[in-house]
Amino acid sequence: MIGLTNYAGVMESLMNSAEEKQPSSPLTNSWAKKQESSKSQKPNGVGGFVLVHAGAGYHSESKAKEYKHVCKRACQRAVDQLKAGALAVEAVAAALVELEDSPFTNAGMGSNLNLSGEIECDASIMDGKSLHFGAVGALSGIRNPVMVANRLLSEAQKGKLSAGRIPPCFLVGRGAHDWAVSHGIPPCPSDKMATKFSLSAYKRNKRKMELAEKMDTGHNQTKKRRQSSENGNGSGCLDTVGAVVVDLEGNVAAAVSSGGLAMKHPGRVGQAAHYGCGCWAENACHMNSYSTAVSTSGCGEHLIRTMLARECSAAMQSEDAHQALLEAMQNKFIMEFLWSHTTESMCVGYMSAQDSKAKTHISRLPPGTVPGQSLAIEGGVCRLTGVVE
Repeated sequence: MIGLTNYAGVMESLMNSAEEKQPSSPLTNSWAKKQESSKSQKPNGVGGFVLVHAGAGYHSESKAKEYKHVCKRACQRAVDQLKAGALAVEAVAAALVELEDSPFTNAGMGSNLNLSGEIECDASIMDGKSLHFGAVGALSGIRNPVMVANRLLSEAQKGKLSAGRIPPCFLVGRGAHDWAVSHGIPPCPSDKMATKFSLSAYKRNKRKMELAEKMDTGHNQTKKRRQSSENGNGSGCLDTVGAVVVDLEGNVAAAVSSGGLAMKHPGRVGQAAHYGCGCWAENACHMNSYSTAVSTSGCGEHLIRTMLARECSAAMQSEDAHQALLEAMQNKFIMEFLWSHTTESMCVGYMSAQDSKAKTHISRLPPGTVPGQSLAIEGGVCRLTGVVE
């Protein structure tokens, strides 16, 4: 999980911990901001902040520079949008486009191939100010799925269609592709989206499956094959990428994008496209003390059943969780950001509108711990430069 609560552009503290936990596979990215209870107090010059992640899984040391570089580019692209006056939802979409365009992430270009050797992507985005949501699932032939999700969100904000029809917020498959093209988003042949790495991984996985099918079908052999498959998938592949953003006005937004599990069944839709599972964003209001934005990554089937993104958002509203921090900072605006993972590693990047460049970090489980049975949590606290009038 990665999360945040207002900042000053300079990191004030880093918190690291790892603890044993029951097997699970979530990774979340989240943000929380305390809203002053008095209506007379308004933030002036809140600034902007972006936090991104390149997916749960295993990040090899040999490609560490590439993972960090793409996170830096994503942060910079979002901050450039914020400085130009863009709202959080537009900035978070810009960050995701950069992550999707990288051949090193499992989203957009270079995504995992399914059983049929095709690329089908999932993506979603949520605006914390309006609570509008846009998503696509099992989408082929579009280079940047998050652009379609964002367009669905913006079109829905315009109101009803002709004859009083309700505009869609979630489209899948061919229907999503045709809608995207009809709204000016250019198509991209699936074979152009595959990379040498994704094609090589597909051929390798296909050979493993063919060998497995020739093996003894006894219970023990089946169990061993299943365990081997799970271990291989967990350590060799990356999952959903995502980002959370707070804009100059204090609005939050979150987005996720994924190529899904390697060798998945055609038509499978993961958590990255499901409401409340892949991402969540909600501005502070009379019901919520904090603005929150969450982006998850992990095994979609598990995260869909738990609605992890929305659950994390609700958990961050706990007064007890923030009480000590709030008392320490008194009446100043603060930003807390966190990330956590049960996979071997996770690459994150973060940047404020006042920073000259993004900071990046590859978080890894402590030596001797078991992926899926251990949890790593890291994060930091920054102070806002905004003044309260």
